[in-house]
Amino acid sequence: MPIEKILAVSGTALPVRGTNIDTDRIIPARFLRSVSFDGLERHLFEDDRAQAGESHPLSNPAYHGATLLVVNANFGCGSSREHAPQAIRRRGIRAVVGESFSEIFFGNSVALGLPCVTVTPEAATDLQSAAEGEPRTSFTLDLQTMTISTATVSFPAHLPAAAREGFLDGSWDATGLLLERYTEVRHVADRLPYLRGWR
Repeated sequence: MPIEKILAVSGTALPVRGTNIDTDRIIPARFLRSVSFDGLERHLFEDDRAQAGESHPLSNPAYHGATLLVVNANFGCGSSREHAPQAIRRRGIRAVVGESFSEIFFGNSVALGLPCVTVTPEAATDLQSAAEGEPRTSFTLDLQTMTISTATVSFPAHLPAAAREGFLDGSWDATGLLLERYTEVRHVADRLPYLRGWR
């Protein structure tokens, strides 16, 4: 399995407005009983969508196939469940752009290859408005230049240096790195006395 380098994410955007959107709103706790993460995407923002009806952007067919999620401040706060970024990524979202993120949500997202970049509150609002005004607007998040842009506007984006480097060189994928160097890993394991008797 080749290491996946994430240099840029392009596509349409799903605008979800609101501050302090916690992980229980992203994926309600009653859907966390499954052994795997399969099917979580069907319940993304389940209760919010039920309450808002067709007015929730995720219920709007115009945003079907969006690859970027544009949010506001403190997105992903609350519990540490990794199911939240799993549900987002399994829905087809490949990057999240927002004002700020919960530290644990951010870390869980990095581990899945889901960049969460920050922009100013004004930029977040402008990007959401662009997606709401024309849902087929194409956005590009460039992790090399650290910009998020459309055909008409461009904003600087921020990502901690270590996370950015991990996406650019593929080292975000810890499992992939181990598999890529499987023979070396096996040699190390063979030298460890507490592992020798396990095989």
